[in-house]
Order: sequence, then C-alpha cells, then structure tokens
Amino acid sequence: MPFAPLLRRPDTTYDDVRTMLDGLDHEARVAATRECGLADLSRLWELSVQGDPIDAAHFVGDRGPLEPVAHDGWNSLPLPASARRFQKVFCRPPGGTERLFGYNEGDAKGLIGPGYFQLVPTVGTAGWAARGAWVVDYYQVPDEAVPEGWPKVVPNWWGLQLFVYHGTRDFMRRVSRHVCIGKPWARGMELPFCFVLVRRD
Repeated sequence: MPFAPLLRRPDTTYDDVRTMLDGLDHEARVAATRECGLADLSRLWELSVQGDPIDAAHFVGDRGPLEPVAHDGWNSLPLPASARRFQKVFCRPPGGTERLFGYNEGDAKGLIGPGYFQLVPTVGTAGWAARGAWVVDYYQVPDEAVPEGWPKVVPNWWGLQLFVYHGTRDFMRRVSRHVCIGKPWARGMELPFCFVLVRRD
C-alpha cells in the first residue's frame, strides 16, 4: 500500500507507519513522504507521539564535529511542489556541547536566506517536552564555527528571514530510523502545518 493511503486509514498505527518506512530505501522513503498533504502529515504528527523520543543521534548519527548530515524535507504548506521541497543540514559544533547547528538548503535560500538554527533538547522547559524531545530553535544561531562551505551565519531577523524563520521553533518527533516530523510554533502559537525530514546516510 502507498504511504499516504496508509495514513488515511483510521486503523493505521504508529507501528504500521514505522515498519513501512524502515523497509524502504532512501529514494523510496523520500518519494513516500512526498505523497503526503496537509491532512496526511497532521495524522503522522498525531501518530508520532507514540514513538520513542528523538535524540541527537537521529540527526547526525556518529559523525564528528563539523561533519554535516543532510535531511531531505517536505512540508504541507499550500505551495507548488517545488516550493515544498527543501533540506535541513545538521552538524555537531566544535565545542562538544549537546546542541547541534543547522541551516535550511533549498531553491529559496538565495532569496530569503539560510535560516540558521540551533537544535536543542526540550527537557526542562515547561510545556515543551510534550511537543517533542528536541526543537529546531531559530531564536538561536550558531555561535561557533560551522562547516566549510556553509553559508555565512546571519541572524534570523536579517532580511526576508524575518518573515519566515524569525520567532519560530520547530518541535521534532521520531517517525522511523531515518524519518522525523516537525511541527512549528511561531511566537508561542502553533502553526497549522507540518514537515517531514528523511536523513541521508
């Protein structure tokens, strides 16, 4: 069964979703997630609460500091398909801290900017852990070195990023070994869309 129809069945469980995605190769996982619309990704967000909490290793594996890992992304915004595709790229910072650094790669980067962020755990912040164990925090940008070849680090109030990333946090949940789902909150308010990331190994 294709992935989106699986999400539309009322009897589908989290284990059904995880098992299907774990059985695919990278290209098939990306294709499966790109079948999904707003209702499908909303259902996936609801099912993902049953999964194990996500951790830093999901995003960067055992890579060392400044070794980037790309995740192919797809969002449920009402946009043309070309505008719904993107990548989030993550790395461990050089200082050996728990947080990760990252930015957004895609066709719109030249126009709106890289959308730098820090990925940080939510534990200890009231109300956050129920949304996801880690959060893409656009209030914070890298404050140490980033990998060679990454864009210049700029704050998210700079340029058109003000209207896309500034004031936003994406809460992350695990879906399968390679797939996670994010849900954005902007200035404390939940936004009505989601996105999925498929890690490249």
